[in-house]
Amino acid sequence: MTLKIISAEDILFEGEVTSVTLPGSEGLFTVLHNHASLISTLVSGDIRYVQDGHEVGVPVSGGLVNVDNNVVSVCIY
Repeated sequence: MTLKIISAEDILFEGEVTSVTLPGSEGLFTVLHNHASLISTLVSGDIRYVQDGHEVGVPVSGGLVNVDNNVVSVCIY
């Protein structure tokens, strides 16, 4: 699936990943391939994604996420 992490200033990441774990307002949740569509708010924490077998963390103070058709679009602030 494709992950896009964008801020008002820049595209921080865009690429193919195996999984994404996000700090949702109701707690951490993980998105995998073929996940159901959803929109959620994000709180302060780390976005963690797995790419080529390596886990990477991106600290965020909040934002929004949209999951649709194997594209995870994250807008952070």
